[in-house]
Amino acid sequence: MTFSLYQVDAFSGEPFAGNPAAVCLLDAPRPERWMQALAAEMNLSETAFLLPEPEGKGKGWGLRWFTPTTEVDLCGHATLASARVLFELHPEMRSDPLSFQTRSGELRASWVAGAVELDFPVKAPEPLEIESELSDILGFQPVAAAYSGDYFLFEAPDAAAVRAARPDFAALTESQTPEVIITAPGDDEEFDFISRFFAPQLGIDEDPVTGSAHCLLTPYWSAKLGKLKMSAFQASSRGGRLGVRLAGERVFITGEAAIVFRAELLI
Repeated sequence: MTFSLYQVDAFSGEPFAGNPAAVCLLDAPRPERWMQALAAEMNLSETAFLLPEPEGKGKGWGLRWFTPTTEVDLCGHATLASARVLFELHPEMRSDPLSFQTRSGELRASWVAGAVELDFPVKAPEPLEIESELSDILGFQPVAAAYSGDYFLFEAPDAAAVRAARPDFAALTESQTPEVIITAPGDDEEFDFISRFFAPQLGIDEDPVTGSAHCLLTPYWSAKLGKLKMSAFQASSRGGRLGVRLAGERVFITGEAAIVFRAELLI
């Protein structure tokens, strides 16, 4: 049995930037252990598995995401990568949103002028007390903090602090903060805010570009800046650009994606 396997650089219009994700197209369900083993083999922050829904008529898909060590509930860049692959294979699908059935409910993706727009649920920020040891762990003293579920957001004094931060990954692995976002207002007119994302407990020290983190970042910065539509930059070594828009209980996240290669999986 063979499967098509793609590698896609998400949140970048050019290859070798943004966040690489693997996308595996299935024609029948596969065991969870097999999917986890393939994700470990790919050794990317996420590998996505797409399976057509029986009654989807070509537009409904089951979607699951695995890091090298575990399955996750929500992944933005691998969803964007999956949509980019489907829109490339089936240009006729570009006129309507794709529907993905996931552990986080139904997600949608639309083709918008050569980019992909994701329709994700909001992660409403809750205020968080700043612990004294955080400055040593993060490499700066946060000026504000919030959380939603397993996502913990720490605002830095400025963009320079975000870019320069060198977190203590061993301490983060032992902490009560599984997924950590650091963020600050943008340092030029192009971006409203910048961020970085760390999740060593999930096997990812630093994720290059994290779409799901912007489900929390968007309402956080919307409240601070008084904007519903913003431009964002994730300041990892690869870097990634995102457009975000808050609409009630949904966040719309737009980004480009470049398909780097396609292969046949011979197992």
